[in-house]
Parts: sequence; structure tokens; C-alpha cells
Amino acid sequence: MKGFARTALLMAAMTGLFLAFGYMLGGQGGMMIAFIIAFAMNMIAYWNADTLVLKMHRAQPVDARSAPELYRSVETLARRAGLPMPAVYIIENDQPNAFATGRNPDHAAVAATTGLLRILNRDEIEAVLAHELTHIKNRDTLTMTLTATLAGAISMLANFALFFGGRRDNPLGFVGTILMMILAPLAAMLVQMAISRTREYAADHGSAEISGKPLALASALAKLQSGAAHIVNRDAEANPATAHLFIVNPLHGQAFDNLFATHPSTENRIARLQEIAGGIRPRRTSVPTSTPHGTDSPRRGPWG
Repeated sequence: MKGFARTALLMAAMTGLFLAFGYMLGGQGGMMIAFIIAFAMNMIAYWNADTLVLKMHRAQPVDARSAPELYRSVETLARRAGLPMPAVYIIENDQPNAFATGRNPDHAAVAATTGLLRILNRDEIEAVLAHELTHIKNRDTLTMTLTATLAGAISMLANFALFFGGRRDNPLGFVGTILMMILAPLAAMLVQMAISRTREYAADHGSAEISGKPLALASALAKLQSGAAHIVNRDAEANPATAHLFIVNPLHGQAFDNLFATHPSTENRIARLQEIAGGIRPRRTSVPTSTPHGTDSPRRGPWG
């Protein structure tokens, strides 16, 4: 019930943004058009947002035959977490990263990039998968996927602002329209910030409980952060509204990202995981001090 209320509140907030921006662009008529668009987007986002996000990142489904090690790990961890088996996807992308999506645990998916599978060792991969399964278990995936779809739609509405800026029933005028083109995407980003940052800490903690390897996740985060800083994820750059879905921020433009960060700092996450490790006796894994492109180890990953 709590998850349903949270999702309903999110959808209401996004709809309110749509209506406000529609009114500012086109008065009463613009607000009605925005309402119709918002209603349609809410329905599409609820039922199909996970499919849309996976397509945006060109994720390909895999099974026990095409990716046996990855599939078996997800299956084992899902059973340990008390979850139905999610769909498993691989994204052909050199940037090491991963995300989960889906409207509920029965309709969920976990996606990992080929870069992640190549540079992480087995314990680190399983810790990352446990992080994503925690998002599914906590029902974060519906809220986060809805946010990605609707934030993208708000940004799209802002791009249409110039086309409506000259209308007589536009209360803003030309200067106001330009401001709205800037403020609308920022408002969507603020919603993403509120949704995502605390959930990452919770998912890190859940990963430690499911995998029993908090230091493996700490090590993985250090490698993923280094990889994301050096390797461009073009699909994420083309769809920035989906950035908060990933385990580490896939976007470049560091100054802007730090101001409106969708993720807590990797250093803080690692510090918390090291504190957790003191209480649950994790398996032997160390946090690398320098991991450009994951080159701290001669291994290329167990499944890459």
C-alpha cells in the first residue's frame, strides 16, 4: 500500500507539472492538451515504461543457454531474496553499468552492460546484481522507471515551447517561454534527485544482505565509477532522463551532474559499505585504490 501511494503521488506530481507548463505555454487550451498528453503518458509509462527503457538502451534478452553464468547468478540471488526470477538483459556497451526496471517483482528485468561483465570479477558482479534485485524487492523500479519516462516527456514538452511561444494566449511571453525551456527540464531533474538518491543507499544495504559481500560491492562501485568517468555511454547521453536508473551515474558533464546529482557520491557509498562489512563478515574482497577501466586485475571478467 505504501508503494502504491508513493507511485500515485509521483504520477500526480508529474501530471501537475504537465498541466502547469501547458497552461504557461497555451493558457486554458494548452492546459487541456497537456492534460491529455499527461494522461496518455501515465498509462503508457505504467504498462510499458520498462520496455521503452530497455529499448532506449538496446538491451537484448538472454537466458540460461545464451548467458548461463549471468542467468544462474541472477536466479540464485533472486531465490535468496525471495523474488520471482526477473528477465535478464545484456546491453552491448563498453561503459560498465547496470540497472533494474519493471512495474512489480512479477514483471521485472535486470540489465548489465558488456563492459560491466568484462571488468568485474564474479563476486563483484553478484554484488551488483543483488543491488539491482533490492530495487525490485523494494518496488523502487516502478517509481524510478515512471520517473524516467515522465521526466523525458517533460523535457520534450519544453522543446516544444518555442513553437507555442508566439501564441496570443501564452501568458508567459517570449522571454518567459525561453525561461520555461530551461526550468522545465530542471524541475524534472529535481524530481529525479528526490526519488533516486536515498534509494541507492538502501539498495547498497540490501545487496550486502542478499549477497553477503558488501566489500565486493564497494570494489565494484569504485571500478564502475572509474569506467563511467572514462567511457561515454551514448545511449544514456541521448536519454539523460534514464540516468537515475543506473547503479552509477552514466552521464558525463561532471560539473552539471554534481549540481543536480541523481546518485549519492561513490565515496560515501563505499564508506557505508565498509561500515556494514564490519558487522556481517563478508568474503575476502578489497577495494581498489586505482582502477582506470578496471585494469587493476589481469582478468577480463568471468563472463566477458
